[in-house]
Order: sequence, then C-alpha cells, then structure tokens
Amino acid sequence: MSEINVTPMVDVMLVLLIIFMVAAPMLTTGVPLDLPQTEAKAVPQESAPLVINITKDGKIFLQETEIPVDELVPKLQAIGKAGYEERIFVRADKSLDYGSVMRVMGRLSGAGFKRVALVSEVEQGG
Repeated sequence: MSEINVTPMVDVMLVLLIIFMVAAPMLTTGVPLDLPQTEAKAVPQESAPLVINITKDGKIFLQETEIPVDELVPKLQAIGKAGYEERIFVRADKSLDYGSVMRVMGRLSGAGFKRVALVSEVEQGG
C-alpha cells in the first residue's frame, strides 16, 4: 500500500507564504522619497490614483517611470481618456524647493486637471 506524504509540501507552501508576505510590501513602495509631515487626515480613495513623484534632484516619475516635464501633460491626457476628474497625487521630496513642485502643479492645472493633491506623511508628535 503506497501513500503520498504531504507534510513536506505543506512545509514548502508555508515557507513560500511567509516569504511573499514579507516581500509584498517592499514591492509597492515606488520611488523612494523623504516626504514632509503634516497633521492632515488621510483622503479616502475610490480607485488607484495616478501618482507623480518628484525626487530631490528634480527628476519626475509618473507612477514608476521617469519622464521629462514636457511629456508629463500629454501622457496624463492619454491616460485620462475618461476625463480630467481623475485624482492625481503629487509626491515630492521635502528637501525639494517650492518652485519645482509648483512648476509641475502649474502644468497640471493649466492642462485642466483639477483634482491634484499633495502627499505627505502623518506628523509624529514630539
């Protein structure tokens, strides 16, 4: 009489589950930025928003792809075929100067995008 021993398979599956649980949050971090801290509450989200990241050296990323500032609006217009009601989140490094952030936000506003939000971290009490 032969039987299949499933114990090694269960052990392997549990190890894979733990590995994926640890690795999954690391895959969704996006562009590493040092965000400013505020006391504002989190905004509820209906769907996954478009995210524009601005690094401390002024590079602009749409989601995870680096793009020149001149191509930002045409790419967003191509993505937002449903209209300009899509929420766009702007994440900028806190060491970046105000003018660089306003340059990007001005282009978005000038192109008709009205739902633009700045992303920050929750301020730690202290």
